[in-house]
Amino acid sequence: MKPIFDPYRRHVLQGFRAAAVVAGSSMLLTACGKKVPKAAAISAGSTVLALGDSLTQGVGASADTAYPSVLAERTGWKVVNAGISGETSSQIAARLPGLIDEHQPALVILCAGGNDWLQRKSAQAVQADINGMLQVCKSQAIPVLLVAVPELSLSAALTGRMKDHAIYKALAEDKKVPLLADAWSHVLSDSALRADQVHANAAGYARFTDLLVAQVKASGFLT
Repeated sequence: MKPIFDPYRRHVLQGFRAAAVVAGSSMLLTACGKKVPKAAAISAGSTVLALGDSLTQGVGASADTAYPSVLAERTGWKVVNAGISGETSSQIAARLPGLIDEHQPALVILCAGGNDWLQRKSAQAVQADINGMLQVCKSQAIPVLLVAVPELSLSAALTGRMKDHAIYKALAEDKKVPLLADAWSHVLSDSALRADQVHANAAGYARFTDLLVAQVKASGFLT
């Protein structure tokens, strides 16, 4: 006999899981705060560059439910969605200087690497690309919030066990930039938050934004 579907029970269980993830993220933010000096707050109306691939663009949901749009609503920032589906870290890096010149952002939220992992590119190459982007931003005194991406693979997606690739923590510690850890791993491990095996749905982008806002507050970018 098939189990009776109980939407209320599922809603409650999802709430408990979300609370646990937020609590866990708070612990990570506290730990990271010991290593990264707290940033200056970014005022409402300031331009923030959300740079990345399909997870930034919002594939799997509508443009107004992609995380940059939701983040803009939550913060009052002018968030530029500079996500292009399918791009690798090297392609994202090639766009960065022109985007900085065009938008003069007060903050860059950098999320890169997902397509590299799917294409089985080397961790060393991806790390070098992201390190180069961090250096470009540092040279222009633009703060960066680095977003960790799980080591995306078909097997990981099918088993539902996503885990951040290790390069993001290493880069954040080495370059002393704030890191949003475990957010995409959490979202993409939950079938209720996914549009497909490697993209979020509207609920997933909303959950990701919750965790992102907690991070920007803990980092000092938002009061």
